[in-house]
Amino acid sequence: MIQLIKKYIALSFVLSVIVLIAVACASIASPTGGPVDLDPPKVVRSSPGFNATQVKNGKVTIEFDENVTIKNPSENVIITPPQRAFPIIRGENRKVTVELRDTLLPNTTYTIDFTDAIVDNNEENPLENFSYSFSTGDVVDSLAISGKVLSADNLEPVKGMYVGLHSNLEDSAFTKIKFDRISRTNDAGTFTIRGVAPGKYKLYALDDTNRDYMYDNPAEAIAFMETIIEPTSERAVRNDTIFIEPDHNHNHEAEANNNQPPPKEIDTIKAVEYTRFLPDNIVLRSFKSGFQRQYLQKHERSPRKLSIFFGAAHPGAVVEPFNFDGEKDWAVLEKTAKSDTLIYWLKDEELIKTDTLMLRVSYMKTDSLNQLVSATDTLRFIDRTRKKDTSKEDKKKKKEEEEPEIVFLTISNNLNSTWDTHKNIYLEFNEPIINEDSLINKIVLQQKVDTVYNDIPIQLLPDSVNPRKYTIKNRWAYGSEYQIKIDSASIHSIYGLWNNKLDQKFKVKNEDQYAQLAIWVEGIDSIPSFMEILDKSDKPIRKSRVIDNVAVFKDLDPGTYFFRIILDSNNNGVWDTGNYDKKIQPELVYYMGKPIEVKANFEIEENDPPWRIDINNLDSQKPLEITKQKPEDKEARRKKLEEKDAKNQRNREQNNSNNTNTNRSNSNRSSNTSNNNYNQY
Repeated sequence: MIQLIKKYIALSFVLSVIVLIAVACASIASPTGGPVDLDPPKVVRSSPGFNATQVKNGKVTIEFDENVTIKNPSENVIITPPQRAFPIIRGENRKVTVELRDTLLPNTTYTIDFTDAIVDNNEENPLENFSYSFSTGDVVDSLAISGKVLSADNLEPVKGMYVGLHSNLEDSAFTKIKFDRISRTNDAGTFTIRGVAPGKYKLYALDDTNRDYMYDNPAEAIAFMETIIEPTSERAVRNDTIFIEPDHNHNHEAEANNNQPPPKEIDTIKAVEYTRFLPDNIVLRSFKSGFQRQYLQKHERSPRKLSIFFGAAHPGAVVEPFNFDGEKDWAVLEKTAKSDTLIYWLKDEELIKTDTLMLRVSYMKTDSLNQLVSATDTLRFIDRTRKKDTSKEDKKKKKEEEEPEIVFLTISNNLNSTWDTHKNIYLEFNEPIINEDSLINKIVLQQKVDTVYNDIPIQLLPDSVNPRKYTIKNRWAYGSEYQIKIDSASIHSIYGLWNNKLDQKFKVKNEDQYAQLAIWVEGIDSIPSFMEILDKSDKPIRKSRVIDNVAVFKDLDPGTYFFRIILDSNNNGVWDTGNYDKKIQPELVYYMGKPIEVKANFEIEENDPPWRIDINNLDSQKPLEITKQKPEDKEARRKKLEEKDAKNQRNREQNNSNNTNTNRSNSNRSSNTSNNNYNQY
């Protein structure tokens, strides 16, 4: 009996092992990929319902058809009217909950603008431009206005900027009162303010760093419209095109063969009626006023110079010696281009040897109310580089053992062996020099004629703020060879250094290596203007005045260039920002919608047709190639998601294959063990 029981147990064990082997050997297939999901989550229901009235509770729950996530709710979700206390916003599984912590205002339409913050869990497809509204009164205000915010100086779309309405039409409302209704720009710089009641409004944009919804910090970027807005609506018709999706597998075959996928075929074009809210094409130009807080930032000393750093330009600062005689010429003053740094090169040897020097500085300082007030500080400059004195014996021994190092007055320059006709030569010494009036006599500029270099006159200009820097101007001849020479020890610094020899040859490019370009312009009337050439990174590299409606660029290197024009209202040669207090808009900037390719030895005239300046298309004129804040490319996103899906599929298949091999190995070992056990019985 016992033997029969053992035999029964052994047979049962063998059968179990066989079943396990069969299961392990079965192919564990992963689901196939299929088309990538690009659909956003859909709303199933909400509580209270959309556009509900007589709402008394500030808690809103919205349910979707799939699990969702809220991305950066504190930045992306906009509540209007603006809230003092930021709401509690949660996303859990398929539900999004918003709890308003401020007391609800009577007879007010509330709008929760989620922008693109709600995405599905799997592919992060955003539910674009999604908003929810309810009213505490009997009516839900339903008007809306929309548009775009661009940076005034380069027409870049501005992301994340608040745009708000004021029913109070006084100019002071922007600086003292919170917005009535707000929205925020998306990645493309576009905005839509919803839940607007009929009436008259002024429109503003604000980079609200402290989130108080008013312009109380002049360092914030802003935009404003001078005209009053009256929102309206109208019935309109648009054509919706329905496409036939091409075969998915055929798409992949075409892309694998480096061919473009077949274009989508049009199924039907359907006329759809809708409510159009106006205005819907507003363009705001964002700018900073140029305000900078003025304050004394820091001061420091090296043995031979004293440096004072301000937080902004300080052209009117007064500096006076405090603990030494200031009647004599004690220093050479150097400034930065913005006059925010003052450098005093000490000339007196006794002052250089003095451990501590003191200066009294009088300047204008920005107070807590952003007003300028006078201030005076006494600054101590201590030479902390001075080493402790050693014994006379050590000094003598060190002097005998060390050979004196020869230190030259260095001359930095921008010279190259190949030179352009439109360039100037810049020379900069590392220390102020003496007898700068005679410097022009120490510099020799020569042009090669036949085989001999002949002296030519030069135009030497000292820099307006840097006494160590000089500019040499000349009319360079095509294809000519030049050389510039400065003899050694001909120039001395105020500290006794003399220069090393400078001898540099360079050759100007031939005329046939350049292109000549003239661009004709219409629509600027008599406004002073200048045009800039831009490289592919939107960086200006040349500029030219527009004279008689044409800008001329001589001697351009071959290449592809972009262009913009600045309406220089005050004719000062630079772009100027705006000022809200004075109701001054920033100077207008326009971009040519296409690049121009110029070739060597070509003369190009862009006059058929001329460049027509049009203020009505500011938001669409900048070429996409040099636009940094580009709109999302949905086709690129689809490909990216497909690649991600394919990679995940390969990883799953590899893991399944590894698991199958492991299970087979374990099953074989189990089978051998069971056979051994069976043989024992």
